[in-house]
Amino acid sequence: MNLKNKKVLIIGVASKRSIAASIAQVFSNNGAEIALTYQNEKLKSRVEEISSELSGNSIIHPCDLAIDEDIGNLKNFIKDKWSSIDIIIHSAAFAPRELLSGDYVENITREGFQIAHDISSYSFAALAKEFNDIINTNGSLITLSYLGSERVIKNYNVMGLAKASLEANVRYMSHSLGNKNVRVNGISAGPIKTLAAAGISGFNEILKHVEDKSALKRNVTTLEVANTALFLASESSSGITGQIIYVDCGFNISGV
Repeated sequence: MNLKNKKVLIIGVASKRSIAASIAQVFSNNGAEIALTYQNEKLKSRVEEISSELSGNSIIHPCDLAIDEDIGNLKNFIKDKWSSIDIIIHSAAFAPRELLSGDYVENITREGFQIAHDISSYSFAALAKEFNDIINTNGSLITLSYLGSERVIKNYNVMGLAKASLEANVRYMSHSLGNKNVRVNGISAGPIKTLAAAGISGFNEILKHVEDKSALKRNVTTLEVANTALFLASESSSGITGQIIYVDCGFNISGV
């Protein structure tokens, strides 16, 4: 699928194993110009390395999604470099580690609840609001979700609520932005062993369960998720908006 000359902002690249890094590679291979962000100086060198390995033109800029000024500065940077943008990939999620194990009710805190929703859900709407005036007609916004938004997944806890909020965001944002023909969709990916997943207690057990119970009897890969993002970013999906697309080897239909 051709993304030649398309300007793509990808939020959430934390390591080479991340879904966002795979999306960056696939989009770059299909002709897109890529902008990557890093949350802090600790992650800068990782993102620089990922950027250097992309086949096309790429740029990087810092952005902490918890800080409105950072989002505004990122928009100004993109506007100065590109004038406008075509695609935003939101692959950012966070909850305090101590909330991602044990009993949900016993461990939940007001602060942890707010942090999870702020970074994992609100930030997607915040990006859309800030970038709204420079998103091109026929643009595409894509976020990453997980089945824990609608089913109780052991130890996923507050992140499940944040992902449910994120998926509602997809529907409301698609309605808001549809009048300028900007599409908004989400991908509900199966579990993948990424840096972010390492914070979830018992994650290896989740991987084994999905492998055993999914229709395809295996776990999904970052490349499969990236190829789905490529489809949703392209004109091939021009009639699709407000949707959550499952890319989980059929686990969501298993009933277990």
